[in-house]
Amino acid sequence: MAATATAPADQSFEATQGVNPWLIAAAVMLATFMEVLDTSIAAVALPYIGGSLSATTDEATWVLTSYLVANAIVLPASNWFSLKFGRKRFLMSCVVIFTIASFACGAAPTLAFMLIARVVQGAGGGALQPLSQAILLESFPPKKRGAAMAVFAFGVVVAPVLGPTLGGWLTDTYSWRYAFYINIPIGILALFMISRFVHDPSYIKNTKAPLFDRYGFAALVIWTGALQIILDKGQEVDWFGATWVRWAALALVVSFVYFVWHSWVHKDTLVDLKVLKDRNFAIGASLIFLFGIAIYSTVVLLPLFYQELLGYTAFTAGLVVAPRGIGAICGMPIIGYLSNKADPRYLLTFGFFTFGLTTLYFGSITLDVSPTTLLLPILITGFGLSFVFVPINTAAYGTLSNEQIGNASGLFNLMRNVGGSIGISLASTLLTRRTAVHQTLISSSVPVTGQNFQNSLTSATHLLSGYFGKSNATLPAQSLLYEQLQRQALSWAFVDVFRWLSLLSFACIIIVWLFRKVKPGKGPVGAH
Repeated sequence: MAATATAPADQSFEATQGVNPWLIAAAVMLATFMEVLDTSIAAVALPYIGGSLSATTDEATWVLTSYLVANAIVLPASNWFSLKFGRKRFLMSCVVIFTIASFACGAAPTLAFMLIARVVQGAGGGALQPLSQAILLESFPPKKRGAAMAVFAFGVVVAPVLGPTLGGWLTDTYSWRYAFYINIPIGILALFMISRFVHDPSYIKNTKAPLFDRYGFAALVIWTGALQIILDKGQEVDWFGATWVRWAALALVVSFVYFVWHSWVHKDTLVDLKVLKDRNFAIGASLIFLFGIAIYSTVVLLPLFYQELLGYTAFTAGLVVAPRGIGAICGMPIIGYLSNKADPRYLLTFGFFTFGLTTLYFGSITLDVSPTTLLLPILITGFGLSFVFVPINTAAYGTLSNEQIGNASGLFNLMRNVGGSIGISLASTLLTRRTAVHQTLISSSVPVTGQNFQNSLTSATHLLSGYFGKSNATLPAQSLLYEQLQRQALSWAFVDVFRWLSLLSFACIIIVWLFRKVKPGKGPVGAH
């Protein structure tokens, strides 16, 4: 929007009002950590949620994507609400909405109720990230902002990778519902700390919010909603084979084109797209969109692989992918040091190359993997992630003026969330499609009348005859072989998706070098 909640340099300390800035950091980080954690904590619980609510695994992924879309819609509007109602009051309201919606998610009796609650929860959590960034930047002097943002980035990177582990433990020990109930005490504590330690600076109180851009907001809601409906339901109805999908696609295109036109030519819009004239920010927004596809897809795919194919429990699956968080923890101090000394393009190249290389390794997995087989690659993946989150912000924001930061932050986070939502939906669709393809390929290479299949059928019949009797063992034996066929086909589908994600990461390296050189240490690093 034209009026942005960006503090002048001489008001950097006003937001603290005598409060230790690290207490302020703890207050806002608690809320942000809770919100970011919730994007992935349900990942390992999806099969349990689907089973409990009578939904398929594909339908259960809506629990993740609906949250991300609602989150993305609110992000660009957070600056306007801060100016209209006061940043502290708006932040506390978001925490209250998020906490109440978390209880509703945990108590959901049906999938429809769950999705409505997740939309409300995503809307409540959408503003927590940009508000926390602005408060942190204002609460610390320039020399200490790097350390404050490193802590912020640490929480943002670690939360999504610890989510599956925590969600798995809660699901196995208690119920998948406690993956949402855990937000209640955290939300109450965050609300208390924000009320005690966070204050609005005078420029927030004295700045009058412009008229709300209702047309831009309506267009944003329509095109993001239509996009998500198409991505979630398209696979079930053979995409454009269904009439309603074609209508939804038309609504998507029309509303998106109007949103872009409206945001470009009018003043005081929800999102000022003219910030994309800055080459570095435009490239950064494109990269974070692609990276959102890659990282959210991987966060969902790995736990599903261990649960669906290897029969791991939710907690065990979460524990197996937990080393990613350890890798991120190890990488953050290093990137915090290098970000003020090295060209961010080199750091980004290393991060994307590492992520692409480890994802390519995931593309070689088989059904014979042990719990420790992927331990080192997952650990290295987390280390590589830390070399993406901070440098990408340094490069994207390094050439913007302070007046552009507020608007740019909302757009940047919007791109990441939309990318994540698309990534999750595409990964689910590709798994389904590629499984069918590989099942056909395997069946054609091992025909029913062939000697290999007949030998396997005879062995399985002999094995099961002790349980079902010799005359009744043929049908169970055929079912057993068909189950093995499905597992092998699904395994190859995972391999395909991981390899494609690897190619996407390597493609990002090329885009990285389109950035103009940014002086190390310049620009905010808070918009994760």
